[in-house]
Amino acid sequence: MKGLRTLQVGRRQFSSSSARRQINKICASAQDAIKDMQSSTTLLVGGFGFSGVPNSLINALRDRTDLKDFTVVSNNAGMPGVGLGQMLETRQISKMIASFIGENKAFEKMYLSGELALELTPQGTMAEKCAAGAAGVPAFYTPAAYGTIVQTGELPVRYHPDGTVAVMSKPKETRIFNNKPYVMEESIFADYAFVKVHKADRMGNCQFRKAQNNFNEAMGKNAKVTLVEADYIVDVGDIEPENVHLQGIYVSKVIQSTEEKKIEKTTFRKTPEELKEAVGAASTSRERIIKRAAKEFKDGMHVNLGIGMPLAAPAFVEPGIEVILQSENGILGMGPYPSPGEEDPDLINPGKETVTLKIGASLFGSHESFGMIRAGRIDLTMLGALQVGMYGDLANFMLPGKVKGIGGAMDLVANPEKTKVVVTMDHVDKKGNPKILKQCTFPLTGQRCVSRIITELAVFDIDFTEGLTLIELAEGVTVDEVQAKTEAPFIVSSELKTMPV
Repeated sequence: MKGLRTLQVGRRQFSSSSARRQINKICASAQDAIKDMQSSTTLLVGGFGFSGVPNSLINALRDRTDLKDFTVVSNNAGMPGVGLGQMLETRQISKMIASFIGENKAFEKMYLSGELALELTPQGTMAEKCAAGAAGVPAFYTPAAYGTIVQTGELPVRYHPDGTVAVMSKPKETRIFNNKPYVMEESIFADYAFVKVHKADRMGNCQFRKAQNNFNEAMGKNAKVTLVEADYIVDVGDIEPENVHLQGIYVSKVIQSTEEKKIEKTTFRKTPEELKEAVGAASTSRERIIKRAAKEFKDGMHVNLGIGMPLAAPAFVEPGIEVILQSENGILGMGPYPSPGEEDPDLINPGKETVTLKIGASLFGSHESFGMIRAGRIDLTMLGALQVGMYGDLANFMLPGKVKGIGGAMDLVANPEKTKVVVTMDHVDKKGNPKILKQCTFPLTGQRCVSRIITELAVFDIDFTEGLTLIELAEGVTVDEVQAKTEAPFIVSSELKTMPV
């Protein structure tokens, strides 16, 4: 044919006209990207708090009220009027698979009134269910949630409108490996994924920024159809090959994000003096617990801190001690709160608060974060509790009649043989009832996992077989006072000391 050049490579020939054709996954709009979506399918939605949430895609689907009956997998469901919270209001979601309800009262109300099914799942397990499905693995065993209502099948999935249980979760298979019990979890295989990235090119190669990855990578690699929302669409080659975090092979369509990034909890850094003043103003007992908790940090430790008092403890670490803080949303080397003007919507801690990075920090997805947690790479995890049993059982995720969610705690306490679990809490609850019990009455987060308890009155060590030993008393506190406020029996150490603060 006249005018048609061919390029010969080995035995194959390519026409110059076909060589000019390019892969192009860029769509003009979010509306265009979702035009082929179907109802009654499973949708993965990335994001943690307001970080890495694909709001342009969510908003486009919200406006397609003809599309409904979705099973949505996401860490939570946003807030009323924000993110996935909007799709709850439009009744497009029939079931949520999530780890956390949090402060979303609409989410909680719909669940308890029977308008929405909810499969509460430990945060790390949910991340791994997505990652395993992405790798073609149908199921896996995890130590997280063994001995809890997640494993035994005692979590309501759906209620009747009158508040009675319509559908209960199913018991999960267990198995022993190397003398340790594990729970079998089936992987997730989704139809669609909505993913937020920093940069994407026409071939679908993507790069995350700061802690924007969270669930986005594992979810983006999992679905049959992955729709990507990018802060910036760049030319092919602008993302260096080693900086491609989500490869084009997984990506179906790319759109330009049109939504402004928001911060859920803007939190600024206090000077050491301001922080100490704030802690002291909260209560003398709180200050005592936090200062004592800071003594648990040893030089070179990798530490994961729960929300509340544990997050305040690093401010009181002795000079010369360096600890590396890990956050389950994908940070190793988390720094303090930012100064005004330094806040970044892509950089938050597990409490959804703005944070910074220390020099030498690294970033990754939530599936990677929980992998290092379950594998025992974290030296110390410190978290709060509702109750602790005398042999180290922990209850910290559910009060009777209230549903907030599981979060990441079940994964954090899943390997007590390698990761020391320290609880910081008030010695009694608001009604004066003991919180250190012979046996927990609230649903368990983990069995025989807590090694040390720090309260405003005392410090206990726990042997998973022998029980509690009182090792420290707060100044001015007697053993008799501690006994009166502790239901569980304990022995008193022969080397009983005054609590150092």
